[in-house]
Amino acid sequence: MTTNQSTAANAVAAWINFLSTKPIPVLKLTARELQLLKEDEDNLTVRRITPIVLHDPFMVFRVLSYAKQNPSRHQQQDLIQVEQAILMMGTNTFYQKLPTTLLIEDQLKDKLPALGQLLKIIKRTHRATYFATDWAAYHKDLRSDEVHIATLLHDLAEMLLWCFAPNKMLTIANLQHADKTLRSKAAQEQILGFKISDLQKALVENFQLPPLLSKLMDDENITEHHAVNVRLAINLARHSANGWDDAALPDDYQEIADFLRVDIEKAKAMIGVPVG
Repeated sequence: MTTNQSTAANAVAAWINFLSTKPIPVLKLTARELQLLKEDEDNLTVRRITPIVLHDPFMVFRVLSYAKQNPSRHQQQDLIQVEQAILMMGTNTFYQKLPTTLLIEDQLKDKLPALGQLLKIIKRTHRATYFATDWAAYHKDLRSDEVHIATLLHDLAEMLLWCFAPNKMLTIANLQHADKTLRSKAAQEQILGFKISDLQKALVENFQLPPLLSKLMDDENITEHHAVNVRLAINLARHSANGWDDAALPDDYQEIADFLRVDIEKAKAMIGVPVG
């Protein structure tokens, strides 16, 4: 390991230690909807809780991490489906062990530009999950739930950094805005001392999320069908967020067409690319 690699590894380890001691915040909407549901005892069911959780990547991370670290004695395998994880822990444990008192909006109340960027990333992530699950359905993929969760959590490290290191993340964004040729990873290493993708891998490992999620979130995994699905969906959502004239999109369309085994025009129609 080189000196630079050692320094980056130490920086990632420091962040993992920091995040291990900090409660993970959730969206204000998540907290409000879960509280309203808790007060409506007649409708308080796992099925009603699940879509609220799935709307918030932070809450999904908390649920799956807790389920992994506190398995039920009846549990035979890792839980990746949020509904199944909540069912195994029960609604009482869910509300007791996963409180929603710390809010993202409060965390960033004095950093509104960072809050705006974070909310954009969450919106982009939801677009990516739509693409990924749509393509999984097209392939009649029986593991679409895993693809959904892997896509939803793919950029979790970046989201957490916007929460806990907003000034550094804004500096990275400003550097890239000033220099369009500056690659994201180079800017991250310059300001953070490591690549965010490395922190993402460490998060999955250290918070004991199911290994399958790490496999599906690995952008370098070019042979695993489900991992390719996740990567293509993330790239499309990221690039199209800049507008449908983004220079990277033609390459995305070609890769997606190859993945779906259709021509480019059909792929673009399936994606919903504006005509004309």
